Amino acid sequence: MPARTLPTIPTADVRAHNTEQSCYVTIGTKVYDVTSFLSDHPGGGDLILEHGGKDVGAIMQDEVSHLHSEAAYEILDESLIGFCPSEEILNGAAKSGKPAEIVPLPPSEEGRKELNDMAMNGGQKPLYEATGMSSEDDLSKETDVTTDYQTHKFLDLSRPLFMQVWNGGFQKDFYLEQVHRPRHYRGGDSAPLFGNFLEPLSKTPWWVVPTLWLPPVAYGTLLSVRSLGVVQATAYWWTGVAIWTLVEYVLHRCLFHLDYYLPDNRVGITAHFLLHGIHHYLPMDKYRLVMPPTLFLVLATPFWKLAHTIFFYNWYAAVTVYCGGIFGYICYDMTHYFLHHRNLPAWYRELKKYHLKHHFADYQNGFGVTSRFWDWVFGTELEMSAPKVIKTN
Repeated sequence: MPARTLPTIPTADVRAHNTEQSCYVTIGTKVYDVTSFLSDHPGGGDLILEHGGKDVGAIMQDEVSHLHSEAAYEILDESLIGFCPSEEILNGAAKSGKPAEIVPLPPSEEGRKELNDMAMNGGQKPLYEATGMSSEDDLSKETDVTTDYQTHKFLDLSRPLFMQVWNGGFQKDFYLEQVHRPRHYRGGDSAPLFGNFLEPLSKTPWWVVPTLWLPPVAYGTLLSVRSLGVVQATAYWWTGVAIWTLVEYVLHRCLFHLDYYLPDNRVGITAHFLLHGIHHYLPMDKYRLVMPPTLFLVLATPFWKLAHTIFFYNWYAAVTVYCGGIFGYICYDMTHYFLHHRNLPAWYRELKKYHLKHHFADYQNGFGVTSRFWDWVFGTELEMSAPKVIKTN
């Protein structure tokens, strides 16, 4: 089959493509159309748009900001649309007797591996044993459905997942290993879970959470302020928010990541998959990043009773604490969604890196989503230094 002939694209045209509707980036002389990848980039589309129409070679090799993995370059290779030697490159090449040494082509596959290996110590590939990932970029590398199923003999992403988990006969250790190796479904869409009328119930757009739960929180808070007064109601409300931060940690660690305490049977494994396993299996599925309303009601009801048990002496105090806690939950779900799918202010970016490391490096630590405080208290804080690597063949 003849090689594909790619056009030369004028520099002005490349620079003009710097919007959500059409975004190009370059590395050396190569031009890539990354428009379709904006919504799937782990760092958020805004981060790419900051470099729209520009060369990204240096930033992708910058260890301080984020050294990109081989997966990132593979994604770029699929988006190659042409070549664009800049004026500086052309002038330099024209004056040289060896123009090939002047034109800064992207490093070869072997060269990129060598640079990565040198950066990560002694010729070792930077691969995390717990998840099989090299970096957060791997979370957005589209999974080949057929190859993945043939290789791992786990789940076929082209068929409904629920019955595959239920009927799979998986041993717990195998299931835990596989479900914590992230996959990325086609184009960031949602893989089928039930494949029937229950399917819509498993998907929740992020905006549903504040739309449904902020009005009752506001109403309950207003009732409490009228009864308790502003100062007392504010104190109870922030007590509820503070309690939520601990509840968030406990739920994530002791329920969502029950993991090795799971009963080794299909009931326990399927429950784990529905509750949180599917999120680690498909972490970039934007419709399964926030809690469905039905599941929220199931989990929230015991806390309503608990609040009224603890603050039995005043109904309004219990309601205020509960409203503060639910507001904390809303902030948690919104934060969780944006950590995965949006670029964030500078003071939030470290939190984003921290949470994504929980996914691609060490799912047994780093349970705090809105804060690392309780991870620090209970000794489950992730180290944000250079990764520990394992040798691969």
